[in-house]
Order: sequence, then structure tokens, then C-alpha cells
Amino acid sequence: MPVSSILFMALAAVMVLVGLLIVAVAEGYFYAWGLMLAAFGLFYGYGIVKRHYDAKDRAAH
Repeated sequence: MPVSSILFMALAAVMVLVGLLIVAVAEGYFYAWGLMLAAFGLFYGYGIVKRHYDAKDRAAH
């Protein structure tokens, strides 16, 4: 996995953590924003990992 992908995965993990911290202390719209930030971080990290394994699978065939 390239170094850039690892850095972006770390960024996605930070997004998830910040989103969860916002959810822990916020109310109302800010609470919803924290949930959306955490969800985006999860899906973004998943996309990075999926792209890596898709490329690996393509190279094997």
C-alpha cells in the first residue's frame, strides 16, 4: 500500500475520532454534523482499503 494511502487512512481515522468527540458533547445540528463527519470518515477509509484490494486483485488476474 502506498504511503499516501496510509496517510489518507490516518486522516480518515482522525475524522472519525473528531466526529465521535463532537457527538459526545454536542446537541442539535452540531450533533448531526458530528455523525455525518464520523460516517464520512468510515466510508472514506473503507474506499481507500477497497481500492487497494481491487487493484491487487486486478493485478493477479
